[in-house]
Order: sequence, then structure tokens, then C-alpha cells
Amino acid sequence: MFSVKKVECVTKTFRLPVDLVREMEAVAQSKNVSLNNLVSQSCRYAMDHLDSKQREDAGL
Repeated sequence: MFSVKKVECVTKTFRLPVDLVREMEAVAQSKNVSLNNLVSQSCRYAMDHLDSKQREDAGL
């Protein structure tokens, strides 16, 4: 289960679809975390849950 936490982040710039950003802003605000924090946690969750073939193809 995904759980939003407060963690230290590094700032990076990415282009994201407007609708996705709006959804993420709403979630971040409701959980009282920064949007950057939510993006970081979402990316970590996605990376941690790649299937084994995707991980192998990426050399992980």
C-alpha cells in the first residue's frame, strides 16, 4: 500500500501532463507534503514495483 511520507528531496525539472499535476497537487495538499515530495515518493514506489522483466531490461 502506498503511504505518503515527508522525506528530504533533490530538486529536478520534469515535464508532466497538466491533469496529472493537478491531481498530484490535490493529493500533496491533502497530505500536507510538498508536490516535490509526493513526486519523489511516487517515483520510488513505481521503481520498487517494476516487474522482474522490466528490472532486468533496465539492468537493475
